[in-house]
Amino acid sequence: MKEENLYTKPTKKQLLKFIIPSAIGIFLFLFPIPWKDSVNIPLGVISDFFAALIKPAASLGLMIVIMISALFSLITYLFKPKFIMDNKLLSKLFVTSPAYISTRILGSIVTIMCYFQVGPEVIISPDTGGTMMGLLETLVAWFFAASFLMPFLMDYGLLELVGTILRDFTGPLFKIPGRATIDLLASWIGNCNVGAVLTSQQYEKGYYTAREAITIATCFSAVSLPFCLIIAAMLGVDDKFIPFYAILCITGVLSVVIMTRIPPLNKYPDEYYPPVGKQIQEEEPEGIKKTQWGLKLAVEKAEKGLNIKQILYNGVETWLGIVFSLTPIVMSFGTLALVLATYTPAFDWLSSPFGCYLKLLGLEEAFKAAPATIVGFADMFIPAILAANIASYKTRFVIGILSLVQIIYMTEVGTLILTSKMPIGFKGLLAIFIEKTIISLPIIVLLTNLFGITG
Repeated sequence: MKEENLYTKPTKKQLLKFIIPSAIGIFLFLFPIPWKDSVNIPLGVISDFFAALIKPAASLGLMIVIMISALFSLITYLFKPKFIMDNKLLSKLFVTSPAYISTRILGSIVTIMCYFQVGPEVIISPDTGGTMMGLLETLVAWFFAASFLMPFLMDYGLLELVGTILRDFTGPLFKIPGRATIDLLASWIGNCNVGAVLTSQQYEKGYYTAREAITIATCFSAVSLPFCLIIAAMLGVDDKFIPFYAILCITGVLSVVIMTRIPPLNKYPDEYYPPVGKQIQEEEPEGIKKTQWGLKLAVEKAEKGLNIKQILYNGVETWLGIVFSLTPIVMSFGTLALVLATYTPAFDWLSSPFGCYLKLLGLEEAFKAAPATIVGFADMFIPAILAANIASYKTRFVIGILSLVQIIYMTEVGTLILTSKMPIGFKGLLAIFIEKTIISLPIIVLLTNLFGITG
């Protein structure tokens, strides 16, 4: 009787409303396809097409957007114009703190210098500001596509079904909800930035607690398979890519299992975003099967799914929020980090303890490799650039895997997390990054030895 009261078999129309959009979301975000002698996902193909389309005007457009962000944020802070303060979208874009206004102004100055190639070489060099301009052009294209397509993955019941079915696996192992499995797959197969934004939105909608969201964003936002191939090739270890990727996956899982049970991650509050409260119900009631309950939640979610007009509006709002808020910060912080890495010995000094750690773990050229263990906090490309000249194959192999496991880099993912509503600051991100590095290194070295990687 209980089961009959709780579960009513969905109609064909209800099932189709859940299945069709969810299948589109799975295909776009999670389905690997061969593309141009490599492997990509449809979202990546769409993003690459858009990036190529806007490339002739991308640098100019980026500079204009960052200048508008800085100028209107300053005007809003000083004069509080009514047309901005009373508009939901404009106030979301331009009402911010003095610290972020300063960052937006700095980002606009750096962008203008890089676009017109005026100013100190350390700022406008292809290794610093030039690199960031190129990264942002690609990032804007990725988020343009993802902002309009994410609802197919999030808003039509797929997360509810998967979350209910996998709760008993993800809960005990990682201390996160079952629906986080989709986050993991979306970022692991596709793009870590998309995974971070998806996590942030799920927190703001009441589906993750603060602790769960921070755990997912800092530990499950992995890089895509194609990027792993690129890093392996840069380091000259792509001939051993299968063990390379296997060790990366195993280390990622084991490090999360450990980190979720110790500070700082286990100290963040298990509280939902206050304005909305808890909106998740993965536990099935007594007397109903797990799959039936998951399907019930899925079709109910699909019934409330967005229509085309809402998808377009939300997509524009999400994309503009990312572009106006994120790009100036990425440009300023990213360029500063690359300047420190390229033109100063700062990372050499800071990495000395890790040189000792690498030596203790038996790796050759330990102190030469040490800067690559921490510079990934600035940007994901730099560790591979620094480690490419290391003679030891095994050391390059280990550093390559480590750089892909760490993945809290300030030029993109770190800044996305800091500018979200998740209650974590710069010190928290740095602590998690260092802890992940310390925990992951011995696991990587042990597995590398077990796989017989030498040289």
